[in-house]
Amino acid sequence: MDLTAYRDLWKTHGVMALLASALIARLPVMATMVPLSFLAKDAAGNFGWAGVVAGAYSVGMAVASVVWSRLADRRGARRVLLTTGMAWGALMAVVALLPDSWYRVLPVAAALAGMFVAPVTSALRASWPKLVQGARLRAVYALDATAQELLFLIGPMLGAIAVSFASPRAGVLACAVTAAAAIWWFALKQQPRTPHDESDGPRPTALQLLLHRHRLPLLFAFACMVTGFASMSLGIVAFADEHGNRLIAGVLEMAAAAGSLSGGLVGGALPGRRDSYVWRRMLAMTVLTAACVFATFSVVALAVMLFAAGCLIAPTIGAIYERIGALTPGSARTEIFGWMLSGGMIGSAVGSAVAGTVVESFGVRYAWVLMAILGLLATLSLIRVPPHRPAESASLEELAVPA
Repeated sequence: MDLTAYRDLWKTHGVMALLASALIARLPVMATMVPLSFLAKDAAGNFGWAGVVAGAYSVGMAVASVVWSRLADRRGARRVLLTTGMAWGALMAVVALLPDSWYRVLPVAAALAGMFVAPVTSALRASWPKLVQGARLRAVYALDATAQELLFLIGPMLGAIAVSFASPRAGVLACAVTAAAAIWWFALKQQPRTPHDESDGPRPTALQLLLHRHRLPLLFAFACMVTGFASMSLGIVAFADEHGNRLIAGVLEMAAAAGSLSGGLVGGALPGRRDSYVWRRMLAMTVLTAACVFATFSVVALAVMLFAAGCLIAPTIGAIYERIGALTPGSARTEIFGWMLSGGMIGSAVGSAVAGTVVESFGVRYAWVLMAILGLLATLSLIRVPPHRPAESASLEELAVPA
């Protein structure tokens, strides 16, 4: 391991402030889902309606994320973030203040709020190539992917604490106010919009951006990964239910998350003296995932294998982020990450539905069989994607070759 890359990132002006502001801006949005679900359940009297509301929110976010990301490339990320951040906070406050008797309106209000989720994630990942290059760029994407695991661990917990010690309404309101302030802070960290650089070439259309010989496989691989994660999560829940102790699910999720955190930190600190192929990381993760199929006989064995497989999650995601950022013109970089987010959300919904059918039909271990098959498909799609090379210069445009 070589911690030089992390030390360089710490010393690079703007990097840590941007990462910290993005994490704080995304945290209350992540935490919202728990109080929102309980708010819908309390109003309607059943968790079925909570699922409808959460689904409507996710659909709204998936539909609009690309639009906001594309607009950020054209009008500037700062303006889009300020507009959407304030609108989302206001709409979530409205959701929180709706009377219980209006519970039938909640799916519409939630979908509308979802459509105004600020493109913080896309803007952050599009900003990295403007601040760092070379080995530091590889390290910052790994650090970004690793930090995301903290959001998944802390966000829902904060939402649950707000519900437990106050109420679902108070929790949603707190998230709305906090997110509005945090997104404002993150927006001010964005670099002012500059005139379009003609050296980037004309701005690509959506089809030109997506139907690219390298970008499309990367997007497909990321969607396969997220679909696999949804299958894994459902498999963990089914495994815990099969053992009659739902607390097992939390332990196993933490094992995978701890592995991802460890792997991401180690991956970002590797010296990177050789070409780094994304498909190799994906294949290694797939092999370890497949091993989970044979570890379902014991809670301890499955926890160990989930930790091992998790060690490849953040490094693989970070490598996908880095490659798609390097292979996309600067004029469309925010948009491509918006497409990635939408594809991931669709993959998550599909993965949960398909995994549920697979588990019911064949058994718990087949949730990991499904994840391994998806990992293999992702690996095959990535074979022709060019690697990250240590000698890559700060100029990313030479890699953003036309389709």
